[in-house]
Amino acid sequence: MRALLVLAVLVGAGAAALPASARTAAYVSFRTPSGNIYCAYSSGLGAPAFLRCDIRSHLHPAPRPHACVEGVYGESVGMTKTGAAHVLCISDTTYNPRAPVLAYGMSWARDGFLCTSRATGLTCTNSRGHGFFLSRQSWRVS
Repeated sequence: MRALLVLAVLVGAGAAALPASARTAAYVSFRTPSGNIYCAYSSGLGAPAFLRCDIRSHLHPAPRPHACVEGVYGESVGMTKTGAAHVLCISDTTYNPRAPVLAYGMSWARDGFLCTSRATGLTCTNSRGHGFFLSRQSWRVS
């Protein structure tokens, strides 16, 4: 109850007009055993659920150049529960050295997202079968 109260204060008086599901927020992070990939799931406060993973070694090979209004391109991918995955322009990070480790051979699932960690890389998909693969050597989005 206290967390809801704090969130309501953060979003201001307009929170009362939102359905209960939109007034709550979730943020869950995890990382791969190598410490190279850090992911964050977020939802709530009226925003669609989103999964984002940053790769500290950058995407290799580098994606085609893309001008960002702010931040850098080629270090992060993300997707909604139903949309195609894509490379993101980012000006922050999902890096969290205290995030739980998703051990090789294990999977993480939440709200239509599924990520599986393997020694060869991290594969994540959404409820529509879109997704991404990240490793030091290669990457792909669909």
